[in-house]
Amino acid sequence: MSALLAILLAGAGAAPAMVVIDEAATVREEAPPHGQIGMSTAWRISDAVPAPRSFEFRKRALHVGAAIGVHPIDHDEIYYVVSGTGIVHSDGKEQALGTGMAAWLYKGARVGIRQTGSEPLVLIIAYPNQRVGQ
Repeated sequence: MSALLAILLAGAGAAPAMVVIDEAATVREEAPPHGQIGMSTAWRISDAVPAPRSFEFRKRALHVGAAIGVHPIDHDEIYYVVSGTGIVHSDGKEQALGTGMAAWLYKGARVGIRQTGSEPLVLIIAYPNQRVGQ
């Protein structure tokens, strides 16, 4: 086998190089999605990853009184509370969440979350990317 062919075969099927992202490079102030209820700080971390990427990973601080409005999801989704308190909604049921708690929300549900208390609700939100390869 030639040296060039060996090099090409060794690289075939190899994973892409890792991507390291500083959240400070992804931050912006914006109204939360699905109703634009109040204001939030958004860290769109996975937006810094080149396509294709298989899932989304985001951090969002819902300011006092803000909410991600109730909306249908076509994938499982996780809301993990970094700090603060809130109420998560899924198909008409609500549950209080606080620091260190997670809500696993299922495909086909109508979901949302609202900030409660005097401090921002800081979340990590993760879900599969439905547009892999686009």
